[in-house]
Amino acid sequence: MNAKEKEFARLISEHKETIYTICLMNAADQDEAQDIMQEVLINLWRSLNSYRGECNIRTWIWRISTNTCITYYRKEKKQRETLKLDVQDLLKVDDEDNRQIQMLHNRVYRLRPFDRAVVLLWMENLSYEEIGQILGISAKNVSVRLFRIKEQLRQMSNPEN
Repeated sequence: MNAKEKEFARLISEHKETIYTICLMNAADQDEAQDIMQEVLINLWRSLNSYRGECNIRTWIWRISTNTCITYYRKEKKQRETLKLDVQDLLKVDDEDNRQIQMLHNRVYRLRPFDRAVVLLWMENLSYEEIGQILGISAKNVSVRLFRIKEQLRQMSNPEN
């Protein structure tokens, strides 16, 4: 294994949970999340030589992962039925927590891909500046988008909708 391959393996080992979480939040089910993750890994490998260190490596991984998810979603424009995820075994949560996680996933999945990315980054407790840097928008734009997304999610939780 050459130096580039070792560096890539180390990078993936350190950030695989983050990458998988991004993919899972953008996928209809775990199988699709794994497919997307393969695309992300390919894109990370292809882009490794172009990483110049101008931003944090985590930011760079988020950007590539998020953009890959958005691109994957655009390729799959046909309407897909959302399948229930069996995350209880993964997360070791009780039934009530599992139900809430499922509801959150279903609502977030109904958002547009870019909005999903904003929510996911926000849920990871990244600052508006970091989110903006990853997505290529201003921190103010992040703030406005989050406000609108929260309104959408509130409307989805309203039983009348």
